Amino acid sequence: MNLLSIDPAAIDWARAQFALTAIYHWLFVPLTLGLGLIMSIMETRYYRTGDAFWRRTTQFWQRLFGINFAMGIATGIILEFEFGTNWSNYSWFVGDIFGAPLAIEGIVAFFMESTFVAVMYFGWEKVSRGFHLASTWLTWIGATISAWWILVANSWMQYPVGCEFNPTTMRNEMTSFLDVALSPFAIDKFCHTVISSWIVGAVFVVAVSGWYLLKKREAERELALKSLPIGALVGLIAAIGAAVTGDESAYKVAEVQPMKLAAMEALYNGGNDVSLTAVAAVNPFAQPDYANEKEAPLRLAIPNGLSILATRTLHGYVPGINDLLKGYTREDGTVEPSAQEKMARGRMAIAALNNYRQLAADEKTFADQDTDGRITAAKEEQLNILKDNFKYFGYGYIKDESELVPYVPLNFWAFRIMVGLGTLFILFFAYILFLHWRKKPISSKRWLLWLAIILVPCAYICSECGWLVAELGRQPWTIQDMLPVGASVSDVSSSAVATTFWLFLVLFTTMLAVEINIILKQIKKGIPLLTPPQAEK
Repeated sequence: MNLLSIDPAAIDWARAQFALTAIYHWLFVPLTLGLGLIMSIMETRYYRTGDAFWRRTTQFWQRLFGINFAMGIATGIILEFEFGTNWSNYSWFVGDIFGAPLAIEGIVAFFMESTFVAVMYFGWEKVSRGFHLASTWLTWIGATISAWWILVANSWMQYPVGCEFNPTTMRNEMTSFLDVALSPFAIDKFCHTVISSWIVGAVFVVAVSGWYLLKKREAERELALKSLPIGALVGLIAAIGAAVTGDESAYKVAEVQPMKLAAMEALYNGGNDVSLTAVAAVNPFAQPDYANEKEAPLRLAIPNGLSILATRTLHGYVPGINDLLKGYTREDGTVEPSAQEKMARGRMAIAALNNYRQLAADEKTFADQDTDGRITAAKEEQLNILKDNFKYFGYGYIKDESELVPYVPLNFWAFRIMVGLGTLFILFFAYILFLHWRKKPISSKRWLLWLAIILVPCAYICSECGWLVAELGRQPWTIQDMLPVGASVSDVSSSAVATTFWLFLVLFTTMLAVEINIILKQIKKGIPLLTPPQAEK
Protein backbone atom coordinates (compact mmCIF):
# COMPACT_ATOMS: atom_id res chain seq x y z
CA MET A 1 0.00 0.00 0.00
CA ASN A 2 1.25 3.49 -0.83
CA LEU A 3 0.69 5.51 2.34
CA LEU A 4 1.48 8.71 0.48
CA SER A 5 -1.89 8.40 -1.28
CA ILE A 6 -3.77 8.50 2.04
CA ASP A 7 -4.74 11.92 3.35
CA PRO A 8 -3.23 12.17 6.88
CA ALA A 9 -6.26 14.16 8.00
CA ALA A 10 -8.49 11.29 6.87
CA ILE A 11 -6.57 8.95 9.20
CA ASP A 12 -7.15 11.28 12.15
CA TRP A 13 -10.84 11.74 11.37
CA ALA A 14 -11.36 8.00 10.88
CA ARG A 15 -9.76 7.34 14.26
CA ALA A 16 -11.84 10.07 15.88
CA GLN A 17 -15.08 8.76 14.38
CA PHE A 18 -14.41 5.18 15.45
CA ALA A 19 -13.40 6.32 18.94
CA LEU A 20 -16.58 8.40 19.20
CA THR A 21 -18.79 5.49 18.17
CA ALA A 22 -16.99 2.98 20.41
CA ILE A 23 -17.15 5.25 23.46
CA TYR A 24 -20.87 5.93 23.02
CA HIS A 25 -21.58 2.25 22.31
CA TRP A 26 -19.78 1.25 25.49
CA LEU A 27 -22.04 3.52 27.52
CA PHE A 28 -24.88 1.08 26.81
CA VAL A 29 -23.19 -2.33 26.83
CA PRO A 30 -22.04 -2.59 30.49
CA LEU A 31 -25.49 -1.72 31.84
CA THR A 32 -27.02 -4.36 29.55
CA LEU A 33 -24.68 -7.06 30.87
CA GLY A 34 -24.84 -6.00 34.51
CA LEU A 35 -28.55 -5.23 34.80
CA GLY A 36 -29.39 -8.35 32.77
CA LEU A 37 -27.70 -10.53 35.39
CA ILE A 38 -29.41 -8.82 38.33
CA MET A 39 -32.91 -8.92 36.83
CA SER A 40 -32.38 -12.63 36.07
CA ILE A 41 -31.49 -13.25 39.71
CA MET A 42 -34.64 -11.39 40.79
CA GLU A 43 -36.87 -13.42 38.49
CA THR A 44 -35.28 -16.56 39.90
CA ARG A 45 -36.49 -15.39 43.31
CA TYR A 46 -39.98 -15.00 41.86
CA TYR A 47 -39.85 -18.49 40.31
CA ARG A 48 -38.78 -20.07 43.61
CA THR A 49 -41.16 -18.17 45.91
CA GLY A 50 -44.14 -17.34 43.68
CA ASP A 51 -44.24 -13.96 45.47
CA ALA A 52 -45.88 -11.33 43.24
CA PHE A 53 -43.49 -8.72 44.66
CA TRP A 54 -40.52 -10.32 42.90
CA ARG A 55 -42.44 -10.45 39.64
CA ARG A 56 -43.19 -6.73 39.85
CA THR A 57 -39.61 -5.99 40.84
CA THR A 58 -38.29 -8.01 37.88
CA GLN A 59 -40.64 -6.22 35.51
CA PHE A 60 -39.45 -2.84 36.83
CA TRP A 61 -35.77 -3.60 36.18
CA GLN A 62 -36.64 -5.22 32.83
CA ARG A 63 -38.23 -1.97 31.68
CA LEU A 64 -34.98 -0.10 32.30
CA PHE A 65 -32.98 -2.94 30.74
CA GLY A 66 -35.07 -2.78 27.55
CA ILE A 67 -34.55 0.96 27.05
CA ASN A 68 -30.78 0.59 27.36
CA PHE A 69 -30.71 -2.61 25.27
CA ALA A 70 -32.34 -0.91 22.27
CA MET A 71 -29.86 1.97 22.29
CA GLY A 72 -26.91 -0.40 22.49
CA ILE A 73 -28.03 -2.28 19.39
CA ALA A 74 -28.34 0.92 17.37
CA THR A 75 -24.81 2.14 18.15
CA GLY A 76 -23.33 -1.34 17.73
CA ILE A 77 -24.65 -1.71 14.19
CA ILE A 78 -23.13 1.64 13.19
CA LEU A 79 -19.81 0.58 14.73
CA GLU A 80 -19.60 -2.53 12.57
CA PHE A 81 -20.48 -0.62 9.39
CA GLU A 82 -17.52 1.67 9.97
CA PHE A 83 -15.12 -1.19 9.29
CA GLY A 84 -16.29 -1.12 5.69
CA THR A 85 -16.59 2.63 5.23
CA ASN A 86 -13.50 3.96 7.00
CA TRP A 87 -11.27 0.90 7.46
CA SER A 88 -11.60 -0.98 4.18
CA ASN A 89 -7.86 -1.75 3.90
CA TYR A 90 -7.95 -3.32 7.33
CA SER A 91 -11.13 -5.24 6.46
CA TRP A 92 -9.55 -6.56 3.26
CA PHE A 93 -6.31 -7.52 4.98
CA VAL A 94 -7.91 -9.54 7.82
CA GLY A 95 -11.50 -10.05 6.70
CA ASP A 96 -11.15 -13.84 6.60
CA ILE A 97 -10.28 -13.85 10.31
CA PHE A 98 -11.90 -10.77 11.82
CA GLY A 99 -15.17 -11.38 9.99
CA ALA A 100 -15.67 -14.89 11.41
CA PRO A 101 -16.37 -13.99 15.06
CA LEU A 102 -18.46 -10.99 14.00
CA ALA A 103 -20.54 -13.21 11.72
CA ILE A 104 -21.08 -15.75 14.50
CA GLU A 105 -22.03 -12.94 16.86
CA GLY A 106 -24.64 -11.71 14.41
CA ILE A 107 -26.05 -15.11 13.45
CA VAL A 108 -26.04 -16.84 16.85
CA ALA A 109 -25.92 -14.35 19.70
CA PHE A 110 -27.94 -11.52 18.15
CA PHE A 111 -30.77 -13.80 17.00
CA MET A 112 -30.71 -15.56 20.37
CA GLU A 113 -31.13 -12.23 22.15
CA SER A 114 -33.86 -10.98 19.82
CA THR A 115 -35.85 -14.21 20.14
CA PHE A 116 -35.84 -14.52 23.90
CA VAL A 117 -36.11 -10.80 24.67
CA ALA A 118 -39.53 -10.90 22.96
CA VAL A 119 -40.66 -13.76 25.20
CA MET A 120 -39.23 -11.96 28.22
CA TYR A 121 -41.30 -8.82 27.60
CA PHE A 122 -44.50 -10.18 26.07
CA GLY A 123 -44.68 -13.72 27.42
CA TRP A 124 -45.62 -13.15 31.05
CA GLU A 125 -49.22 -14.24 30.47
CA LYS A 126 -48.48 -16.63 27.60
CA VAL A 127 -45.81 -19.06 28.82
CA SER A 128 -45.11 -20.91 32.04
CA ARG A 129 -43.06 -19.35 34.84
CA GLY A 130 -40.22 -21.77 34.13
CA PHE A 131 -40.08 -20.98 30.42
CA HIS A 132 -40.24 -17.26 31.10
CA LEU A 133 -37.41 -17.54 33.60
CA ALA A 134 -35.35 -19.43 31.01
CA SER A 135 -36.08 -16.70 28.45
CA THR A 136 -34.84 -13.99 30.81
CA TRP A 137 -31.63 -15.87 31.56
CA LEU A 138 -31.13 -16.69 27.87
CA THR A 139 -31.54 -13.02 26.94
CA TRP A 140 -28.69 -12.17 29.30
CA ILE A 141 -26.65 -15.18 28.17
CA GLY A 142 -27.18 -14.13 24.54
CA ALA A 143 -25.88 -10.64 25.32
CA THR A 144 -22.88 -12.19 27.07
CA ILE A 145 -22.18 -14.52 24.13
CA SER A 146 -22.41 -11.50 21.85
CA ALA A 147 -19.78 -9.79 24.00
CA TRP A 148 -17.64 -12.93 23.80
CA TRP A 149 -17.39 -12.89 20.00
CA ILE A 150 -16.83 -9.13 19.85
CA LEU A 151 -14.03 -9.48 22.39
CA VAL A 152 -12.54 -12.43 20.49
CA ALA A 153 -12.29 -10.19 17.43
CA ASN A 154 -10.80 -7.35 19.44
CA SER A 155 -8.35 -9.66 21.23
CA TRP A 156 -7.10 -10.99 17.90
CA MET A 157 -6.18 -7.41 16.98
CA GLN A 158 -4.18 -7.21 20.21
CA TYR A 159 -2.62 -10.68 19.86
CA PRO A 160 -2.93 -12.08 16.30
CA VAL A 161 -2.80 -15.91 16.33
CA GLY A 162 -4.19 -18.76 14.26
CA CYS A 163 -3.49 -17.12 10.92
CA GLU A 164 -1.06 -17.07 7.99
CA PHE A 165 -0.43 -14.38 5.41
CA ASN A 166 -1.14 -15.32 1.79
CA PRO A 167 1.09 -13.19 -0.50
CA THR A 168 -0.99 -14.11 -3.55
CA THR A 169 -4.28 -12.77 -2.19
CA MET A 170 -2.68 -10.14 0.07
CA ARG A 171 -4.83 -11.35 2.96
CA ASN A 172 -4.32 -12.97 6.32
CA GLU A 173 -6.11 -16.30 6.29
CA MET A 174 -7.27 -18.29 9.28
CA THR A 175 -5.35 -21.50 9.97
CA SER A 176 -7.00 -22.43 13.28
CA PHE A 177 -10.40 -21.19 14.39
CA LEU A 178 -9.84 -22.59 17.88
CA ASP A 179 -6.60 -20.63 18.27
CA VAL A 180 -8.49 -17.45 17.44
CA ALA A 181 -11.59 -18.23 19.51
CA LEU A 182 -9.78 -19.64 22.56
CA SER A 183 -6.75 -17.40 22.64
CA PRO A 184 -5.55 -16.90 26.25
CA PHE A 185 -5.63 -13.17 25.58
CA ALA A 186 -9.28 -13.41 24.48
CA ILE A 187 -10.31 -15.46 27.51
CA ASP A 188 -8.69 -13.01 29.93
CA LYS A 189 -10.14 -10.01 28.12
CA PHE A 190 -13.63 -11.51 28.09
CA CYS A 191 -13.59 -12.38 31.80
CA HIS A 192 -12.25 -8.99 32.84
CA THR A 193 -14.54 -6.97 30.56
CA VAL A 194 -17.78 -8.81 31.33
CA ILE A 195 -17.18 -9.07 35.07
CA SER A 196 -16.31 -5.38 35.26
CA SER A 197 -19.54 -4.63 33.37
CA TRP A 198 -21.50 -6.17 36.22
CA ILE A 199 -20.19 -3.37 38.42
CA VAL A 200 -22.05 -0.80 36.29
CA GLY A 201 -25.31 -2.74 36.61
CA ALA A 202 -24.80 -3.16 40.36
CA VAL A 203 -24.06 0.53 40.95
CA PHE A 204 -27.12 1.44 38.87
CA VAL A 205 -29.43 -0.81 40.90
CA VAL A 206 -28.03 0.44 44.22
CA ALA A 207 -28.29 4.07 43.07
CA VAL A 208 -31.93 3.78 41.94
CA SER A 209 -32.80 2.01 45.18
CA GLY A 210 -30.98 4.72 47.12
CA TRP A 211 -32.91 7.44 45.30
CA TYR A 212 -36.23 5.85 46.30
CA LEU A 213 -35.09 5.79 49.94
CA LEU A 214 -33.88 9.38 49.81
CA LYS A 215 -37.23 10.50 48.35
CA LYS A 216 -39.08 8.32 50.90
CA ARG A 217 -41.15 6.70 48.18
CA GLU A 218 -43.23 4.29 50.26
CA ALA A 219 -44.56 2.43 47.20
CA GLU A 220 -40.98 1.55 46.21
CA ARG A 221 -39.52 1.15 49.71
CA GLU A 222 -39.66 -2.65 49.67
CA LEU A 223 -38.21 -2.76 46.14
CA ALA A 224 -35.33 -0.54 47.25
CA LEU A 225 -34.55 -2.40 50.46
CA LYS A 226 -34.58 -5.81 48.77
CA SER A 227 -32.78 -4.71 45.60
CA LEU A 228 -29.95 -3.02 47.53
CA PRO A 229 -28.33 -6.19 48.94
CA ILE A 230 -28.69 -8.06 45.65
CA GLY A 231 -27.04 -5.23 43.74
CA ALA A 232 -24.31 -4.86 46.39
CA LEU A 233 -23.55 -8.59 46.43
CA VAL A 234 -23.26 -8.75 42.63
CA GLY A 235 -21.17 -5.57 42.74
CA LEU A 236 -18.77 -6.85 45.38
CA ILE A 237 -18.23 -10.15 43.58
CA ALA A 238 -17.74 -8.26 40.31
CA ALA A 239 -15.34 -5.70 41.78
CA ILE A 240 -13.16 -8.40 43.35
CA GLY A 241 -13.40 -10.49 40.17
CA ALA A 242 -12.38 -7.50 38.06
CA ALA A 243 -9.30 -7.00 40.24
CA VAL A 244 -8.28 -10.66 39.89
CA THR A 245 -8.90 -10.86 36.15
CA GLY A 246 -7.29 -7.44 35.68
CA ASP A 247 -4.10 -8.75 37.27
CA GLU A 248 -4.07 -11.68 34.85
CA SER A 249 -4.78 -9.36 31.91
CA ALA A 250 -1.84 -7.17 32.90
CA TYR A 251 0.38 -10.26 32.94
CA LYS A 252 -0.71 -11.10 29.37
CA VAL A 253 -0.15 -7.48 28.29
CA ALA A 254 3.39 -7.65 29.68
CA GLU A 255 3.96 -10.80 27.64
CA VAL A 256 2.63 -9.71 24.24
CA GLN A 257 2.29 -5.89 24.44
CA PRO A 258 5.23 -4.68 26.55
CA MET A 259 5.06 -1.14 25.12
CA LYS A 260 1.48 -0.81 26.36
CA LEU A 261 2.58 -1.82 29.87
CA ALA A 262 5.48 0.64 29.76
CA ALA A 263 3.06 3.45 28.78
CA MET A 264 0.60 2.46 31.52
CA GLU A 265 3.39 2.68 34.09
CA ALA A 266 5.32 5.62 32.60
CA LEU A 267 8.29 3.24 32.72
CA TYR A 268 11.03 4.87 30.67
CA ASN A 269 13.92 2.58 31.63
CA GLY A 270 13.28 -0.97 32.72
CA GLY A 271 15.36 -3.57 34.50
CA ASN A 272 15.10 -6.11 37.31
CA ASP A 273 13.33 -5.51 40.63
CA VAL A 274 11.06 -2.92 39.02
CA SER A 275 8.64 -1.17 41.39
CA LEU A 276 4.95 -0.61 40.65
CA THR A 277 4.00 3.06 40.38
CA ALA A 278 1.15 4.12 42.64
CA VAL A 279 1.15 7.74 41.50
CA ALA A 280 3.56 10.16 39.83
CA ALA A 281 3.53 13.71 38.47
CA VAL A 282 3.00 12.78 34.82
CA ASN A 283 1.94 15.83 32.83
CA PRO A 284 -1.48 14.91 31.37
CA PHE A 285 -1.10 17.32 28.46
CA ALA A 286 2.30 16.42 26.97
CA GLN A 287 4.23 13.32 25.97
CA PRO A 288 7.16 12.98 28.43
CA ASP A 289 10.77 13.28 27.35
CA TYR A 290 11.27 9.57 27.98
CA ALA A 291 14.62 9.49 26.17
CA ASN A 292 16.22 11.83 28.71
CA GLU A 293 14.21 11.20 31.88
CA LYS A 294 15.06 8.36 34.24
CA GLU A 295 11.55 8.18 35.69
CA ALA A 296 8.44 10.28 36.19
CA PRO A 297 8.87 12.99 38.87
CA LEU A 298 7.41 12.71 42.40
CA ARG A 299 6.92 8.99 41.94
CA LEU A 300 5.50 6.85 44.75
CA ALA A 301 5.86 3.13 44.10
CA ILE A 302 5.54 -0.35 45.57
CA PRO A 303 8.95 -2.08 45.60
CA ASN A 304 9.26 -4.96 43.11
CA GLY A 305 5.55 -4.66 42.39
CA LEU A 306 5.80 -4.40 38.60
CA SER A 307 8.26 -7.30 38.38
CA ILE A 308 5.77 -9.46 40.26
CA LEU A 309 2.84 -8.25 38.11
CA ALA A 310 4.63 -8.69 34.78
CA THR A 311 6.80 -11.77 35.37
CA ARG A 312 5.32 -13.44 38.47
CA THR A 313 8.79 -13.29 40.03
CA LEU A 314 10.20 -10.91 42.61
CA HIS A 315 13.27 -9.93 40.57
CA GLY A 316 11.89 -10.30 37.03
CA TYR A 317 13.07 -8.09 34.18
CA VAL A 318 10.55 -5.59 32.78
CA PRO A 319 11.55 -3.48 29.73
CA GLY A 320 10.83 0.23 29.64
CA ILE A 321 10.09 2.46 26.66
CA ASN A 322 13.77 3.09 25.89
CA ASP A 323 14.64 -0.59 26.19
CA LEU A 324 11.93 -1.48 23.69
CA LEU A 325 13.15 1.17 21.26
CA LYS A 326 16.86 0.39 21.58
CA GLY A 327 16.54 -3.39 21.90
CA TYR A 328 17.34 -5.57 24.89
CA THR A 329 18.18 -9.12 25.92
CA ARG A 330 15.46 -11.18 27.54
CA GLU A 331 16.11 -13.24 30.66
CA ASP A 332 16.09 -16.42 28.56
CA GLY A 333 18.96 -15.02 26.47
CA THR A 334 16.97 -14.12 23.34
CA VAL A 335 17.68 -10.71 21.88
CA GLU A 336 14.80 -8.35 21.11
CA PRO A 337 15.77 -6.21 18.09
CA SER A 338 15.76 -2.44 18.25
CA ALA A 339 12.98 -0.42 16.68
CA GLN A 340 15.30 0.66 13.87
CA GLU A 341 16.16 -2.95 13.05
CA LYS A 342 12.49 -3.94 13.10
CA MET A 343 11.67 -1.05 10.76
CA ALA A 344 14.47 -2.09 8.39
CA ARG A 345 13.30 -5.71 8.37
CA GLY A 346 9.73 -4.56 7.86
CA ARG A 347 10.75 -2.61 4.78
CA MET A 348 12.57 -5.73 3.54
CA ALA A 349 9.35 -7.71 3.96
CA ILE A 350 7.29 -5.10 2.08
CA ALA A 351 9.85 -4.96 -0.76
CA ALA A 352 9.97 -8.75 -0.95
CA LEU A 353 6.18 -8.89 -1.15
CA ASN A 354 6.11 -6.37 -4.00
CA ASN A 355 8.88 -8.25 -5.82
CA TYR A 356 7.11 -11.56 -5.31
CA ARG A 357 3.86 -10.26 -6.77
CA GLN A 358 5.67 -8.76 -9.77
CA LEU A 359 7.56 -12.01 -10.38
CA ALA A 360 4.34 -13.99 -10.04
CA ALA A 361 2.79 -11.82 -12.76
CA ASP A 362 5.91 -12.24 -14.93
CA GLU A 363 5.80 -15.99 -14.41
CA LYS A 364 2.33 -16.12 -15.92
CA THR A 365 3.25 -13.79 -18.77
CA PHE A 366 6.55 -15.44 -19.71
CA ALA A 367 5.84 -19.01 -18.68
CA ASP A 368 6.83 -20.40 -22.08
CA GLN A 369 10.10 -18.40 -22.12
CA ASP A 370 11.26 -19.23 -18.59
CA THR A 371 12.59 -22.63 -19.58
CA ASP A 372 15.28 -22.74 -16.89
CA GLY A 373 12.90 -21.56 -14.13
CA ARG A 374 14.82 -18.37 -13.26
CA ILE A 375 11.64 -16.39 -12.60
CA THR A 376 10.24 -19.18 -10.46
CA ALA A 377 13.47 -19.41 -8.47
CA ALA A 378 13.58 -15.64 -7.97
CA LYS A 379 9.97 -15.71 -6.82
CA GLU A 380 10.75 -18.39 -4.24
CA GLU A 381 13.72 -16.38 -3.02
CA GLN A 382 11.55 -13.31 -2.43
CA LEU A 383 8.94 -15.46 -0.70
CA ASN A 384 11.58 -16.76 1.72
CA ILE A 385 12.72 -13.21 2.48
CA LEU A 386 9.11 -12.27 3.16
CA LYS A 387 8.60 -15.22 5.51
CA ASP A 388 11.83 -14.53 7.40
CA ASN A 389 10.86 -10.91 8.01
CA PHE A 390 7.07 -10.99 8.09
CA LYS A 391 7.06 -10.80 11.90
CA TYR A 392 8.11 -7.15 11.45
CA PHE A 393 5.99 -6.44 8.36
CA GLY A 394 4.01 -3.65 10.02
CA TYR A 395 7.16 -1.86 11.15
CA GLY A 396 7.98 -1.19 7.51
CA TYR A 397 5.24 1.44 7.45
CA ILE A 398 6.61 3.27 10.51
CA LYS A 399 8.54 6.41 9.59
CA ASP A 400 9.99 7.31 12.99
CA GLU A 401 10.49 5.18 16.09
CA SER A 402 8.66 7.77 18.21
CA GLU A 403 5.45 6.62 16.48
CA LEU A 404 5.81 3.31 18.34
CA VAL A 405 5.30 4.96 21.74
CA PRO A 406 1.64 5.39 22.77
CA TYR A 407 0.54 8.63 24.39
CA VAL A 408 1.87 7.99 27.89
CA PRO A 409 -0.19 10.52 29.96
CA LEU A 410 -3.57 9.21 28.84
CA ASN A 411 -2.61 5.57 29.40
CA PHE A 412 -0.97 6.33 32.75
CA TRP A 413 -3.87 8.30 34.23
CA ALA A 414 -6.69 6.23 32.72
CA PHE A 415 -5.18 3.11 34.27
CA ARG A 416 -4.93 4.74 37.70
CA ILE A 417 -8.46 6.13 37.55
CA MET A 418 -9.72 2.64 36.69
CA VAL A 419 -7.81 0.96 39.55
CA GLY A 420 -8.66 3.70 42.04
CA LEU A 421 -12.39 3.59 41.31
CA GLY A 422 -12.33 -0.22 41.33
CA THR A 423 -10.90 -0.15 44.86
CA LEU A 424 -13.57 2.37 45.91
CA PHE A 425 -16.32 0.06 44.57
CA ILE A 426 -15.01 -2.85 46.65
CA LEU A 427 -15.18 -0.75 49.82
CA PHE A 428 -18.59 0.70 48.88
CA PHE A 429 -20.31 -2.61 48.21
CA ALA A 430 -18.64 -4.30 51.19
CA TYR A 431 -19.92 -1.58 53.51
CA ILE A 432 -23.50 -1.90 52.24
CA LEU A 433 -23.39 -5.67 52.75
CA PHE A 434 -21.91 -5.17 56.22
CA LEU A 435 -24.82 -2.90 57.16
CA HIS A 436 -27.29 -5.42 55.72
CA TRP A 437 -25.65 -8.28 57.63
CA ARG A 438 -25.74 -6.29 60.88
CA LYS A 439 -29.35 -5.31 60.11
CA LYS A 440 -28.49 -1.62 60.30
CA PRO A 441 -31.02 0.76 58.67
CA ILE A 442 -29.40 1.77 55.38
CA SER A 443 -32.15 4.31 54.70
CA SER A 444 -30.92 6.44 57.62
CA LYS A 445 -27.43 6.88 56.09
CA ARG A 446 -28.24 9.59 53.61
CA TRP A 447 -24.57 10.21 52.78
CA LEU A 448 -24.28 6.60 51.62
CA LEU A 449 -27.38 6.90 49.43
CA TRP A 450 -26.08 10.11 47.86
CA LEU A 451 -22.71 8.42 47.31
CA ALA A 452 -24.50 5.61 45.45
CA ILE A 453 -25.98 8.16 43.04
CA ILE A 454 -22.66 9.95 42.58
CA LEU A 455 -20.95 6.63 41.80
CA VAL A 456 -23.14 6.00 38.72
CA PRO A 457 -21.10 8.29 36.42
CA CYS A 458 -17.94 7.07 38.19
CA ALA A 459 -18.78 3.50 37.19
CA TYR A 460 -19.04 4.54 33.54
CA ILE A 461 -15.80 6.53 33.76
CA CYS A 462 -14.06 3.49 35.24
CA SER A 463 -15.35 1.25 32.45
CA GLU A 464 -14.42 3.70 29.69
CA CYS A 465 -10.93 4.14 31.17
CA GLY A 466 -10.37 0.41 30.78
CA TRP A 467 -11.15 0.63 27.10
CA LEU A 468 -8.98 3.70 26.64
CA VAL A 469 -5.99 1.79 28.00
CA ALA A 470 -6.78 -1.29 25.91
CA GLU A 471 -7.12 0.58 22.63
CA LEU A 472 -4.81 3.59 22.93
CA GLY A 473 -2.13 1.52 24.61
CA ARG A 474 -1.53 -0.48 21.44
CA GLN A 475 -1.13 2.52 19.16
CA PRO A 476 0.10 2.92 16.46
CA TRP A 477 -1.18 -0.58 15.68
CA THR A 478 -4.54 -1.65 14.35
CA ILE A 479 -3.18 -5.20 14.55
CA GLN A 480 -0.33 -5.51 17.02
CA ASP A 481 3.06 -5.44 15.20
CA MET A 482 1.36 -6.36 11.92
CA LEU A 483 -0.66 -3.44 10.56
CA PRO A 484 -0.42 0.21 11.68
CA VAL A 485 -3.38 2.56 11.69
CA GLY A 486 -2.06 4.53 8.72
CA ALA A 487 -2.15 1.42 6.52
CA SER A 488 -5.65 0.40 7.61
CA VAL A 489 -7.90 3.25 6.58
CA SER A 490 -9.99 3.69 3.46
CA ASP A 491 -8.78 6.06 0.76
CA VAL A 492 -11.55 8.61 1.35
CA SER A 493 -11.50 12.36 1.73
CA SER A 494 -11.08 13.79 5.21
CA SER A 495 -14.05 16.10 4.63
CA ALA A 496 -16.38 13.13 4.12
CA VAL A 497 -15.27 11.46 7.34
CA ALA A 498 -15.34 14.75 9.25
CA THR A 499 -18.91 15.40 8.11
CA THR A 500 -20.12 12.01 9.33
CA PHE A 501 -18.17 12.48 12.58
CA TRP A 502 -20.20 15.58 13.45
CA LEU A 503 -23.43 13.93 12.32
CA PHE A 504 -22.71 10.92 14.56
CA LEU A 505 -21.78 13.19 17.46
CA VAL A 506 -25.15 14.91 17.25
CA LEU A 507 -26.99 11.60 16.71
CA PHE A 508 -25.32 9.72 19.56
CA THR A 509 -25.61 12.63 21.97
CA THR A 510 -29.30 12.88 21.15
CA MET A 511 -29.75 9.13 21.65
CA LEU A 512 -27.97 9.29 25.00
CA ALA A 513 -30.08 12.26 26.11
CA VAL A 514 -33.25 10.45 25.03
CA GLU A 515 -32.26 7.29 26.91
CA ILE A 516 -31.44 9.19 30.10
CA ASN A 517 -34.74 11.08 29.86
CA ILE A 518 -36.80 7.92 29.32
CA ILE A 519 -35.00 6.01 32.08
CA LEU A 520 -35.47 8.86 34.56
CA LYS A 521 -39.18 9.00 33.71
CA GLN A 522 -39.52 5.25 34.24
CA ILE A 523 -37.68 5.47 37.56
CA LYS A 524 -40.00 8.27 38.70
CA LYS A 525 -42.97 6.21 37.52
CA GLY A 526 -41.84 3.44 39.87
CA ILE A 527 -42.76 -0.19 40.33
CA PRO A 528 -45.56 -1.65 38.14
CA LEU A 529 -49.01 -1.97 39.61
CA LEU A 530 -50.15 -5.31 40.95
CA THR A 531 -51.20 -7.69 38.19
CA PRO A 532 -54.60 -9.34 38.27
CA PRO A 533 -54.77 -12.49 40.44
CA GLN A 534 -55.23 -14.71 37.40
CA ALA A 535 -51.93 -13.48 35.99
CA GLU A 536 -50.11 -15.07 38.91
CA LYS A 537 -51.43 -18.56 38.21
